[in-house]
Amino acid sequence: MQQASRPTVILGGGFAGLFTALHLSHQNYSYPIILIEQRDRFSFKPLLYELLSGELHSEQVYPRYKELLAGSSVIFVQDTVQSIDLNQHRVTVASGEIFDYSNLVLTLGGKTTYFDTPGAAEYAMPFTSGAEAIALRKHLRHRLHQAIQTPDIQHRRLLLSVAIIGAGPAGIELACTLADLLPIWYDELGGDADEIRIVLVNRSQTILKGDVNSHLRCTAERALRRRVIPVDFLFDAAVTEIQADGVEYQQNGQTQLLQAGTIAWTAGTAPNPLLMELPILAQRRDKRGRLIVTPTLQLPDFPEVFAAGDCAIDSDNPQPPTAQVAYQQGKAIAHNLKRTREDKPTVPMEIQMRGTLMKLGLNEGVANLFNKVQIKGQPGHFIREATYLQLLPNSAHNRKVTTEWLSDELFQRDRPFSHMQLGQTPLLSGVAAIAAGIILATPLIWRAAQPTQFQQNLSWTGIPALLNQLAPPR
Repeated sequence: MQQASRPTVILGGGFAGLFTALHLSHQNYSYPIILIEQRDRFSFKPLLYELLSGELHSEQVYPRYKELLAGSSVIFVQDTVQSIDLNQHRVTVASGEIFDYSNLVLTLGGKTTYFDTPGAAEYAMPFTSGAEAIALRKHLRHRLHQAIQTPDIQHRRLLLSVAIIGAGPAGIELACTLADLLPIWYDELGGDADEIRIVLVNRSQTILKGDVNSHLRCTAERALRRRVIPVDFLFDAAVTEIQADGVEYQQNGQTQLLQAGTIAWTAGTAPNPLLMELPILAQRRDKRGRLIVTPTLQLPDFPEVFAAGDCAIDSDNPQPPTAQVAYQQGKAIAHNLKRTREDKPTVPMEIQMRGTLMKLGLNEGVANLFNKVQIKGQPGHFIREATYLQLLPNSAHNRKVTTEWLSDELFQRDRPFSHMQLGQTPLLSGVAAIAAGIILATPLIWRAAQPTQFQQNLSWTGIPALLNQLAPPR
Protein backbone atom coordinates (compact mmCIF):
# COMPACT_ATOMS: atom_id res chain seq x y z
CA MET A 1 0.00 0.00 0.00
CA GLN A 2 1.31 3.44 -0.89
CA GLN A 3 2.20 5.57 2.13
CA ALA A 4 -0.12 8.40 1.03
CA SER A 5 -3.12 6.05 0.76
CA ARG A 6 -2.65 4.46 4.17
CA PRO A 7 -5.21 5.23 6.86
CA THR A 8 -4.98 7.60 9.76
CA VAL A 9 -4.88 5.47 12.91
CA ILE A 10 -6.00 6.86 16.26
CA LEU A 11 -4.98 4.98 19.41
CA GLY A 12 -7.28 5.58 22.36
CA GLY A 13 -10.92 6.58 22.53
CA GLY A 14 -10.85 9.19 25.26
CA PHE A 15 -11.87 12.78 24.69
CA ALA A 16 -8.92 13.73 22.48
CA GLY A 17 -8.97 10.56 20.38
CA LEU A 18 -12.71 10.36 19.91
CA PHE A 19 -13.06 14.01 19.00
CA THR A 20 -10.14 13.77 16.56
CA ALA A 21 -11.95 10.92 14.79
CA LEU A 22 -15.31 12.66 14.73
CA HIS A 23 -13.92 15.99 13.56
CA LEU A 24 -12.09 14.22 10.74
CA SER A 25 -15.32 12.51 9.72
CA HIS A 26 -17.33 15.74 9.90
CA GLN A 27 -14.86 17.59 7.69
CA ASN A 28 -15.15 14.88 5.01
CA TYR A 29 -11.60 13.60 5.44
CA SER A 30 -10.92 11.57 2.32
CA TYR A 31 -8.73 8.89 3.90
CA PRO A 32 -9.70 5.94 6.09
CA ILE A 33 -10.01 6.75 9.80
CA ILE A 34 -9.40 3.88 12.23
CA LEU A 35 -10.02 4.29 15.96
CA ILE A 36 -8.53 1.55 18.15
CA GLU A 37 -9.78 1.31 21.74
CA GLN A 38 -9.80 -1.67 24.10
CA ARG A 39 -13.13 -0.79 25.76
CA ASP A 40 -16.52 -0.93 24.08
CA ARG A 41 -17.90 2.15 25.88
CA PHE A 42 -16.85 5.77 26.11
CA SER A 43 -16.46 7.01 29.68
CA PHE A 44 -17.52 10.63 30.00
CA LYS A 45 -15.20 11.27 32.94
CA PRO A 46 -16.55 14.63 34.15
CA LEU A 47 -19.98 13.05 34.66
CA LEU A 48 -18.93 9.79 36.34
CA TYR A 49 -20.26 11.18 39.63
CA GLU A 50 -23.72 11.42 38.08
CA LEU A 51 -23.37 7.83 36.87
CA LEU A 52 -22.42 6.74 40.39
CA SER A 53 -25.33 8.58 42.01
CA GLY A 54 -27.93 7.80 39.35
CA GLU A 55 -28.49 11.48 38.53
CA LEU A 56 -27.77 10.49 34.93
CA HIS A 57 -28.23 7.07 33.30
CA SER A 58 -25.48 4.89 31.91
CA GLU A 59 -26.84 5.39 28.39
CA GLN A 60 -26.30 9.11 28.83
CA VAL A 61 -22.70 9.23 30.07
CA TYR A 62 -21.39 5.71 29.38
CA PRO A 63 -22.49 5.07 25.77
CA ARG A 64 -21.12 2.49 23.38
CA TYR A 65 -18.64 3.64 20.77
CA LYS A 66 -20.69 2.01 18.03
CA GLU A 67 -23.61 4.24 19.00
CA LEU A 68 -21.49 7.39 19.10
CA LEU A 69 -19.78 6.62 15.78
CA ALA A 70 -22.93 5.56 13.94
CA GLY A 71 -23.28 7.47 10.70
CA SER A 72 -19.64 8.56 10.68
CA SER A 73 -16.84 7.33 8.45
CA VAL A 74 -14.81 6.13 11.44
CA ILE A 75 -13.87 2.45 11.59
CA PHE A 76 -13.98 1.31 15.22
CA VAL A 77 -11.68 -1.53 16.29
CA GLN A 78 -12.12 -2.86 19.81
CA ASP A 79 -8.74 -4.31 20.66
CA THR A 80 -5.67 -3.70 22.83
CA VAL A 81 -2.57 -2.13 21.33
CA GLN A 82 0.44 -4.42 21.77
CA SER A 83 3.19 -2.49 20.01
CA ILE A 84 3.85 0.70 18.08
CA ASP A 85 6.63 0.84 15.49
CA LEU A 86 7.22 4.50 14.69
CA ASN A 87 9.98 3.74 12.20
CA GLN A 88 7.90 1.28 10.18
CA HIS A 89 4.64 3.24 10.63
CA ARG A 90 2.95 0.18 12.07
CA VAL A 91 0.64 -0.71 14.98
CA THR A 92 0.03 -4.27 16.19
CA VAL A 93 -2.93 -5.23 18.38
CA ALA A 94 -3.56 -8.18 20.70
CA SER A 95 -5.54 -10.13 18.11
CA GLY A 96 -2.47 -10.12 15.86
CA GLU A 97 -3.88 -7.67 13.33
CA ILE A 98 -1.42 -5.13 11.93
CA PHE A 99 -2.30 -1.59 10.92
CA ASP A 100 0.06 0.34 8.66
CA TYR A 101 -0.59 4.05 8.89
CA SER A 102 0.19 7.26 7.11
CA ASN A 103 -0.55 9.35 10.18
CA LEU A 104 -0.80 8.22 13.79
CA VAL A 105 -2.60 9.94 16.67
CA LEU A 106 -1.49 8.93 20.17
CA THR A 107 -4.28 9.54 22.67
CA LEU A 108 -3.83 6.44 24.80
CA GLY A 109 -4.69 8.26 28.01
CA GLY A 110 -3.25 7.42 31.39
CA LYS A 111 -3.61 4.71 33.97
CA THR A 112 -4.17 4.90 37.70
CA THR A 113 -0.88 5.09 39.57
CA TYR A 114 -0.59 3.90 43.16
CA PHE A 115 2.96 5.21 43.67
CA ASP A 116 4.09 1.69 44.67
CA THR A 117 1.88 1.85 47.77
CA PRO A 118 1.58 -1.71 49.19
CA GLY A 119 -1.95 -3.09 48.95
CA ALA A 120 -3.34 -0.17 46.94
CA ALA A 121 -3.88 -2.09 43.70
CA GLU A 122 -5.59 -4.93 45.62
CA TYR A 123 -7.84 -3.00 47.99
CA ALA A 124 -8.32 0.57 46.76
CA MET A 125 -11.01 1.32 44.19
CA PRO A 126 -10.04 3.68 41.34
CA PHE A 127 -12.52 6.08 39.79
CA THR A 128 -11.56 6.83 36.20
CA SER A 129 -14.09 4.99 34.03
CA GLY A 130 -17.75 4.09 33.77
CA ALA A 131 -17.00 0.49 34.74
CA GLU A 132 -15.17 1.67 37.86
CA ALA A 133 -18.00 4.02 38.80
CA ILE A 134 -20.52 1.19 38.52
CA ALA A 135 -18.24 -1.11 40.56
CA LEU A 136 -17.91 1.51 43.31
CA ARG A 137 -21.68 2.00 43.42
CA LYS A 138 -22.23 -1.76 43.75
CA HIS A 139 -19.59 -2.00 46.48
CA LEU A 140 -21.07 0.90 48.48
CA ARG A 141 -24.58 -0.55 48.24
CA HIS A 142 -23.24 -3.87 49.51
CA ARG A 143 -21.51 -2.19 52.45
CA LEU A 144 -24.72 -0.40 53.43
CA HIS A 145 -26.69 -3.65 53.33
CA GLN A 146 -24.02 -5.33 55.47
CA ALA A 147 -24.11 -2.44 57.95
CA ILE A 148 -27.88 -2.46 58.44
CA GLN A 149 -27.67 -6.16 59.38
CA THR A 150 -24.69 -5.74 61.74
CA PRO A 151 -25.53 -5.37 65.46
CA ASP A 152 -21.94 -4.64 66.48
CA ILE A 153 -21.53 -0.85 66.56
CA GLN A 154 -17.78 -0.77 65.91
CA HIS A 155 -17.99 -3.12 62.93
CA ARG A 156 -20.98 -1.20 61.56
CA ARG A 157 -19.07 2.07 61.72
CA LEU A 158 -16.18 0.49 59.86
CA LEU A 159 -18.55 -0.64 57.11
CA LEU A 160 -20.01 2.88 56.95
CA SER A 161 -16.63 4.65 56.75
CA VAL A 162 -15.28 5.75 53.37
CA ALA A 163 -11.70 6.92 52.87
CA ILE A 164 -10.94 8.89 49.70
CA ILE A 165 -7.23 9.14 48.88
CA GLY A 166 -6.32 12.40 47.17
CA ALA A 167 -7.75 15.91 47.49
CA GLY A 168 -7.58 16.99 43.89
CA PRO A 169 -10.75 17.73 41.87
CA ALA A 170 -11.70 14.04 41.57
CA GLY A 171 -11.36 13.41 45.30
CA ILE A 172 -13.32 16.51 46.24
CA GLU A 173 -16.13 15.89 43.75
CA LEU A 174 -16.39 12.25 44.84
CA ALA A 175 -16.40 13.20 48.54
CA CYS A 176 -19.13 15.80 48.05
CA THR A 177 -21.24 13.37 46.04
CA LEU A 178 -20.95 10.51 48.54
CA ALA A 179 -21.53 12.77 51.55
CA ASP A 180 -24.95 13.65 50.10
CA LEU A 181 -25.74 10.31 48.48
CA LEU A 182 -24.88 7.68 51.11
CA PRO A 183 -27.22 9.15 53.78
CA ILE A 184 -30.08 8.86 51.30
CA TRP A 185 -29.28 5.26 50.41
CA TYR A 186 -28.81 4.29 54.06
CA ASP A 187 -31.99 6.07 55.14
CA GLU A 188 -33.90 4.03 52.56
CA LEU A 189 -32.69 0.90 54.38
CA GLY A 190 -33.77 2.26 57.74
CA GLY A 191 -30.28 3.14 58.94
CA ASP A 192 -28.97 6.10 60.93
CA ALA A 193 -27.14 8.42 58.52
CA ASP A 194 -25.17 9.97 61.38
CA GLU A 195 -23.10 6.78 61.56
CA ILE A 196 -21.68 7.38 58.07
CA ARG A 197 -18.23 8.92 57.82
CA ILE A 198 -16.46 10.29 54.75
CA VAL A 199 -12.75 11.08 55.17
CA LEU A 200 -10.65 12.93 52.60
CA VAL A 201 -7.02 11.85 52.96
CA ASN A 202 -4.35 14.16 51.55
CA ARG A 203 -0.56 14.21 51.70
CA SER A 204 -0.36 18.00 52.05
CA GLN A 205 -2.31 20.57 54.05
CA THR A 206 -3.95 22.08 50.97
CA ILE A 207 -6.71 20.79 48.73
CA LEU A 208 -6.50 21.39 44.97
CA LYS A 209 -2.78 22.08 45.33
CA GLY A 210 -1.24 23.01 41.98
CA ASP A 211 -4.52 22.36 40.17
CA VAL A 212 -6.28 24.56 37.65
CA ASN A 213 -9.17 24.70 40.14
CA SER A 214 -7.00 25.99 43.01
CA HIS A 215 -8.82 29.33 43.00
CA LEU A 216 -11.98 27.41 43.98
CA ARG A 217 -10.33 26.14 47.16
CA CYS A 218 -12.43 28.19 49.59
CA THR A 219 -15.66 27.35 47.74
CA ALA A 220 -14.79 23.65 47.78
CA GLU A 221 -13.84 23.65 51.48
CA ARG A 222 -17.16 25.24 52.41
CA ALA A 223 -19.05 22.76 50.24
CA LEU A 224 -17.29 19.79 51.85
CA ARG A 225 -18.37 20.97 55.29
CA ARG A 226 -21.97 21.74 54.29
CA ARG A 227 -22.92 18.32 52.98
CA VAL A 228 -25.64 16.12 54.50
CA ILE A 229 -22.73 14.35 56.22
CA PRO A 230 -19.83 16.83 56.63
CA VAL A 231 -16.61 15.51 55.13
CA ASP A 232 -13.71 14.98 57.55
CA PHE A 233 -10.19 16.07 56.57
CA LEU A 234 -7.05 14.05 57.22
CA PHE A 235 -4.19 16.19 55.97
CA ASP A 236 -0.40 15.90 56.13
CA ALA A 237 -1.04 12.15 55.94
CA ALA A 238 1.38 10.14 53.83
CA VAL A 239 -0.31 6.85 52.93
CA THR A 240 2.11 3.96 53.49
CA GLU A 241 -0.16 0.93 53.00
CA ILE A 242 -3.71 0.07 51.98
CA GLN A 243 -5.27 -2.84 53.83
CA ALA A 244 -8.53 -4.68 53.24
CA ASP A 245 -10.35 -2.50 55.77
CA GLY A 246 -8.04 0.39 56.45
CA VAL A 247 -5.49 2.99 55.43
CA GLU A 248 -2.10 3.06 57.14
CA TYR A 249 -0.47 6.48 57.08
CA GLN A 250 2.27 8.52 58.65
CA GLN A 251 1.47 11.83 60.26
CA ASN A 252 3.76 13.91 62.47
CA GLY A 253 6.30 11.09 62.48
CA GLN A 254 3.81 8.50 63.77
CA THR A 255 2.23 5.56 61.95
CA GLN A 256 -1.55 5.39 62.34
CA LEU A 257 -4.47 3.42 60.91
CA LEU A 258 -7.74 4.79 59.54
CA GLN A 259 -10.34 2.02 59.47
CA ALA A 260 -12.64 2.12 56.46
CA GLY A 261 -14.88 -0.38 54.72
CA THR A 262 -14.47 1.45 51.41
CA ILE A 263 -11.26 2.99 50.09
CA ALA A 264 -11.44 5.07 46.90
CA TRP A 265 -8.25 6.12 45.13
CA THR A 266 -8.12 9.44 43.26
CA ALA A 267 -4.48 10.30 43.94
CA GLY A 268 -3.14 10.41 40.40
CA THR A 269 -2.54 8.90 36.99
CA ALA A 270 0.55 7.96 34.98
CA PRO A 271 1.04 7.90 31.19
CA ASN A 272 0.29 4.69 29.34
CA PRO A 273 3.22 2.21 29.64
CA LEU A 274 3.33 1.84 25.83
CA LEU A 275 4.78 5.34 25.62
CA MET A 276 7.92 4.20 27.43
CA GLU A 277 8.61 1.65 24.68
CA LEU A 278 8.71 4.26 21.91
CA PRO A 279 12.09 5.25 20.46
CA ILE A 280 11.84 8.77 21.87
CA LEU A 281 14.90 10.50 23.35
CA ALA A 282 14.84 11.27 27.07
CA GLN A 283 15.01 14.99 26.35
CA ARG A 284 11.81 14.61 24.33
CA ARG A 285 9.91 13.52 27.45
CA ASP A 286 8.93 15.31 30.63
CA LYS A 287 9.71 13.95 34.10
CA ARG A 288 6.47 11.94 34.11
CA GLY A 289 7.32 10.27 30.80
CA ARG A 290 4.84 12.22 28.69
CA LEU A 291 5.86 12.97 25.11
CA ILE A 292 6.91 16.55 24.42
CA VAL A 293 5.12 17.84 21.34
CA THR A 294 5.44 20.90 19.17
CA PRO A 295 2.80 23.68 19.30
CA THR A 296 1.09 21.81 16.43
CA LEU A 297 0.83 18.69 18.68
CA GLN A 298 3.32 16.71 16.56
CA LEU A 299 6.32 14.68 17.72
CA PRO A 300 9.48 16.64 16.78
CA ASP A 301 11.28 13.57 15.39
CA PHE A 302 8.18 11.94 13.87
CA PRO A 303 6.05 14.75 12.40
CA GLU A 304 3.55 12.26 10.98
CA VAL A 305 2.61 11.41 14.58
CA PHE A 306 0.34 13.62 16.68
CA ALA A 307 -0.16 13.23 20.43
CA ALA A 308 -2.55 14.77 22.96
CA GLY A 309 -4.35 14.27 26.24
CA ASP A 310 -2.49 12.49 29.05
CA CYS A 311 0.10 11.22 26.54
CA ALA A 312 1.67 14.53 25.67
CA ILE A 313 2.66 18.00 26.76
CA ASP A 314 3.74 21.18 25.00
CA SER A 315 6.43 22.23 27.46
CA ASP A 316 6.26 25.85 26.30
CA ASN A 317 2.50 26.00 26.75
CA PRO A 318 1.36 23.28 29.22
CA GLN A 319 -2.37 22.78 29.62
CA PRO A 320 -4.45 21.17 32.38
CA PRO A 321 -5.85 17.67 31.70
CA THR A 322 -9.47 18.79 31.36
CA ALA A 323 -12.28 17.86 29.00
CA GLN A 324 -12.37 21.29 27.35
CA VAL A 325 -8.64 21.10 26.57
CA ALA A 326 -8.92 17.55 25.15
CA TYR A 327 -11.88 18.60 23.02
CA GLN A 328 -9.91 21.49 21.53
CA GLN A 329 -6.87 19.27 21.00
CA GLY A 330 -8.95 16.77 19.05
CA LYS A 331 -10.33 19.51 16.85
CA ALA A 332 -6.87 20.99 16.27
CA ILE A 333 -5.32 17.63 15.37
CA ALA A 334 -8.12 16.90 12.89
CA HIS A 335 -7.60 20.32 11.30
CA ASN A 336 -3.85 19.76 10.98
CA LEU A 337 -4.27 16.23 9.64
CA LYS A 338 -6.41 17.57 6.85
CA ARG A 339 -3.86 20.29 6.12
CA THR A 340 -1.11 17.67 6.05
CA ARG A 341 -2.98 15.58 3.51
CA GLU A 342 -3.47 18.72 1.40
CA ASP A 343 0.29 19.46 1.55
CA LYS A 344 -0.32 22.56 3.64
CA PRO A 345 1.75 23.49 6.70
CA THR A 346 0.34 22.61 10.10
CA VAL A 347 -0.66 25.47 12.39
CA PRO A 348 -0.06 25.91 16.13
CA MET A 349 -2.92 25.14 18.45
CA GLU A 350 -4.51 27.92 20.47
CA ILE A 351 -6.23 26.82 23.68
CA GLN A 352 -9.05 29.01 24.93
CA MET A 353 -9.73 28.39 28.60
CA ARG A 354 -13.18 29.69 29.46
CA GLY A 355 -13.29 28.74 33.10
CA THR A 356 -13.67 25.62 35.20
CA LEU A 357 -16.53 23.51 36.52
CA MET A 358 -16.83 21.36 39.64
CA LYS A 359 -19.49 19.15 41.17
CA LEU A 360 -19.95 19.92 44.87
CA GLY A 361 -22.74 17.55 45.86
CA LEU A 362 -26.11 16.38 44.59
CA ASN A 363 -27.74 19.20 42.63
CA GLU A 364 -24.89 21.53 43.58
CA GLY A 365 -21.88 22.74 41.66
CA VAL A 366 -19.77 25.74 40.79
CA ALA A 367 -19.19 27.25 37.37
CA ASN A 368 -16.20 29.57 37.41
CA LEU A 369 -16.76 31.50 34.19
CA PHE A 370 -13.62 32.99 32.66
CA ASN A 371 -11.99 32.50 36.09
CA LYS A 372 -13.74 35.69 37.20
CA VAL A 373 -17.37 34.95 38.02
CA GLN A 374 -18.39 32.04 40.26
CA ILE A 375 -21.95 30.72 39.88
CA LYS A 376 -22.64 28.37 42.76
CA GLY A 377 -25.32 26.04 44.09
CA GLN A 378 -28.07 24.73 41.85
CA PRO A 379 -27.44 27.32 39.10
CA GLY A 380 -23.80 26.21 39.05
CA HIS A 381 -24.95 22.60 38.85
CA PHE A 382 -27.25 23.47 35.95
CA ILE A 383 -24.51 25.22 33.98
CA ARG A 384 -22.00 22.45 34.68
CA GLU A 385 -24.21 19.64 33.42
CA ALA A 386 -25.53 21.62 30.45
CA THR A 387 -21.96 22.43 29.44
CA TYR A 388 -20.72 18.87 29.72
CA LEU A 389 -23.76 17.34 28.05
CA GLN A 390 -23.15 19.60 25.07
CA LEU A 391 -19.68 18.05 24.74
CA LEU A 392 -21.14 14.60 24.13
CA PRO A 393 -19.57 13.66 20.81
CA ASN A 394 -22.59 12.68 18.74
CA SER A 395 -25.19 15.27 17.86
CA ALA A 396 -28.18 12.93 17.88
CA HIS A 397 -27.12 11.32 21.16
CA ASN A 398 -26.26 14.76 22.50
CA ARG A 399 -29.70 16.19 21.74
CA LYS A 400 -31.50 13.20 23.27
CA VAL A 401 -29.41 13.22 26.44
CA THR A 402 -29.63 16.98 26.91
CA THR A 403 -33.39 17.16 26.52
CA GLU A 404 -33.89 14.17 28.83
CA TRP A 405 -31.70 15.79 31.45
CA LEU A 406 -33.37 19.19 31.11
CA SER A 407 -36.80 17.61 31.50
CA ASP A 408 -35.64 15.83 34.65
CA GLU A 409 -34.19 19.06 36.05
CA LEU A 410 -37.20 21.25 35.36
CA PHE A 411 -39.98 18.78 36.07
CA GLN A 412 -38.27 16.37 38.50
CA ARG A 413 -39.03 13.32 36.38
CA ASP A 414 -37.69 9.89 37.33
CA ARG A 415 -35.26 11.26 39.89
CA PRO A 416 -33.07 8.54 41.46
CA PHE A 417 -33.29 10.06 44.95
CA SER A 418 -35.87 11.96 46.93
CA HIS A 419 -35.43 15.72 47.19
CA MET A 420 -37.63 15.57 50.27
CA GLN A 421 -34.93 13.50 51.96
CA LEU A 422 -32.52 16.34 51.38
CA GLY A 423 -34.66 18.61 53.49
CA GLN A 424 -36.56 20.24 50.66
CA THR A 425 -40.27 21.03 50.84
CA PRO A 426 -42.59 21.03 47.80
CA LEU A 427 -42.35 24.81 47.87
CA LEU A 428 -38.56 24.70 47.68
CA SER A 429 -38.73 22.16 44.86
CA GLY A 430 -41.03 24.53 43.01
CA VAL A 431 -38.67 27.40 43.65
CA ALA A 432 -35.82 25.29 42.29
CA ALA A 433 -37.79 24.63 39.12
CA ILE A 434 -38.59 28.32 38.76
CA ALA A 435 -34.92 29.16 39.30
CA ALA A 436 -33.95 26.67 36.62
CA GLY A 437 -36.50 28.27 34.32
CA ILE A 438 -35.02 31.69 34.98
CA ILE A 439 -31.56 30.33 34.22
CA LEU A 440 -32.88 29.07 30.89
CA ALA A 441 -34.86 32.25 30.14
CA THR A 442 -31.98 34.66 30.76
CA PRO A 443 -29.77 33.42 27.90
CA LEU A 444 -32.83 33.28 25.64
CA ILE A 445 -33.38 36.98 26.24
CA TRP A 446 -29.68 37.72 25.71
CA ARG A 447 -29.66 35.70 22.49
CA ALA A 448 -32.66 37.59 21.15
CA ALA A 449 -31.24 41.02 22.04
CA GLN A 450 -27.56 40.53 21.11
CA PRO A 451 -27.18 37.32 19.09
CA THR A 452 -23.58 37.94 17.95
CA GLN A 453 -22.27 38.83 21.39
CA PHE A 454 -24.20 35.92 22.92
CA GLN A 455 -22.65 33.44 20.49
CA GLN A 456 -19.11 34.79 20.93
CA ASN A 457 -19.18 34.87 24.72
CA LEU A 458 -20.96 31.59 25.46
CA SER A 459 -20.07 29.29 22.57
CA TRP A 460 -17.50 27.50 24.77
CA THR A 461 -20.21 26.42 27.22
CA GLY A 462 -22.40 24.70 24.65
CA ILE A 463 -25.37 26.81 25.83
CA PRO A 464 -26.00 28.39 22.37
CA ALA A 465 -26.17 24.96 20.73
CA LEU A 466 -28.37 23.66 23.55
CA LEU A 467 -30.82 26.54 23.16
CA ASN A 468 -30.85 26.17 19.38
CA GLN A 469 -32.01 22.58 19.85
CA LEU A 470 -34.57 23.27 22.55
CA ALA A 471 -35.76 26.72 21.41
CA PRO A 472 -34.65 27.52 17.86
CA PRO A 473 -34.29 31.27 17.16
CA ARG A 474 -37.12 32.78 15.17
